Amino acid sequence: MNREELMQILPHRDVMLLLDEAEVIDGVAHGKLKITGDEWFLKGHFPEEPIVPGVIQCEILAQSTCVLLQDAIADSPNGVRTLYTGLNNVKFRKPVRPGDEFRTECVIVKQKAPFYFASGKGYVGDTLCISAEFSFAVQKL
Repeated sequence: MNREELMQILPHRDVMLLLDEAEVIDGVAHGKLKITGDEWFLKGHFPEEPIVPGVIQCEILAQSTCVLLQDAIADSPNGVRTLYTGLNNVKFRKPVRPGDEFRTECVIVKQKAPFYFASGKGYVGDTLCISAEFSFAVQKL
């Protein structure tokens, strides 16, 4: 999925759509975002040595995982809202910097509608930068 296709399932727009592309392969959501250095969150974090804030990395993981929730989303003709409900065991291992291509691998590990539990990892190249467990509630509109 490219950005236009992602906007069909994600409510995020403009600077808060944090994926360039995403796809599902064998039940794993793979997302990508090229960090250009012009992102709004890098302007103050940190001016002399910009790194992607951890909370932004967590949001990128969440947006990637929403690609896996397409079936739950498609079952609601009036749309849904996907809400973060929790983050656990988040570990930051390496900074993500301008020029990096940040890629994600996320899976749903459990579901009890309307709640979905996932785990994800974020990489630059083959280097693990973040790992986390998180949960969502899918709310019909």
